Amino acid sequence: MKSAFRAVLAAVMITGLGTAALAHTKLVSSTPAANATVDKPGKIVLVFNEKLMSKFSGAELTMTGMPGMTDHQPMKMTGFTTALGSDGKTLTLLMKRALPSGSYELKWFAAGADAHRMEGSFPFTVK
Repeated sequence: MKSAFRAVLAAVMITGLGTAALAHTKLVSSTPAANATVDKPGKIVLVFNEKLMSKFSGAELTMTGMPGMTDHQPMKMTGFTTALGSDGKTLTLLMKRALPSGSYELKWFAAGADAHRMEGSFPFTVK
């Protein structure tokens, strides 16, 4: 039984059919980049390694610090829309207004062809 399973697994891997099933969605770049300090952005762009399932992909933005406020509680940001680019790999958050000065954490979630939800986060600062 084990040898039959190994033979099938080997055949799948050799033909490349297993590669897509084993791959997971990964963030390959972002604007602003992780840990960057930027002028007041009107959008945030996330680029992934594969086409996304829009229904299972998105982001949350939290302001984690505000200049002049030492005890600033994290504040979930609203007032933006999310759009999937025509390439299927680019997710853009469009702000109604440019982000104010402060520190932020962006949490993203995305699923590709294997429908496995992946997550990640990164901080950035707005001057």
